[in-house]
Amino acid sequence: MTRIDPKRLLLLSTSTVFGSGYLEYARVEVCDFLGHAKSVLFVPFALRDQDSYTAKAAACFAEMGFDLKSLHQSSAMHQAVDQAEAIFVGGGNTFRLLKTLYDFDLLPAIRKRVMSGMPYIGSSAGSNVAGPTIGTTNDMPIVQPPSFEALGLVDFQINPHYLETDPASTHMGETREERILQFLEENDMPVVALREGAILWVENGLIKLRGVAGARLFRRGEDPAELLPEDEVVV
Repeated sequence: MTRIDPKRLLLLSTSTVFGSGYLEYARVEVCDFLGHAKSVLFVPFALRDQDSYTAKAAACFAEMGFDLKSLHQSSAMHQAVDQAEAIFVGGGNTFRLLKTLYDFDLLPAIRKRVMSGMPYIGSSAGSNVAGPTIGTTNDMPIVQPPSFEALGLVDFQINPHYLETDPASTHMGETREERILQFLEENDMPVVALREGAILWVENGLIKLRGVAGARLFRRGEDPAELLPEDEVVV
C-alpha cells in the first residue's frame, strides 16, 4: 500500500505584492489551505519589532476568519508548537529567523509537527527555512546562526523574491540567476526560484505552483526551466 505523505505546506514568495495589501494576493490560497482550522501560531522571529509584526499579521488573519497567536508571546514555546493547529512563519531576515529558531531549539519541534500533518505556511524567509538550508536566501548575514541547516521540509532549495535581469540596468553586480548558478557550482541540490506573487502548494507528495506569478527551476548542469501557475513542480 502506498503511504500518503501527510506533509502540507504553502510557501509564499513574499507577503506583499507591489500595489496590494499584506497577503492580499494569497488570501484565497491561505483560506483554502487552512480549511477548517480556527487558529494559527505565528513565528515573527525574522523581524526585530515582533509585537508590531504580530499585530499586523493578526489583523490580516482575523479578516480571513482565523485567530492568530504569536510564538514570541508564549511562556512555553514547545508546548505551543505541539498544540498548534497550523503554523505561519513570517518573512524578514532569514539569518535572524534561523538563529532564533536555533536559540529556542524549535527546529525539531516544528519539523516533527509538520511531518505529521500540521499545516505550514511560510512567507519569504519563512519559505526559505522550509528547505534543507538557507544557502539561497537573498538576505545579509546580520547575525550568525549555528548552522545554515534549516527545517528540511522539502528536498529542494527556495529562492524567494526572484528577479529577472533587467537589460537596461546599469547595475554591474551579480544577477540573481548568476548567484543561484554559483550555489549549484558548490551544491548539487535543485533550487526553485519564486517570482513575486508565486506560491508553492505541497500536499500528498505533490508540488503545484499557485499564485499570480511564475517561477524557475534550477538544476546543476541544466538550463533553468520555466514554471507557470498551475504547473506541477517536479524537482
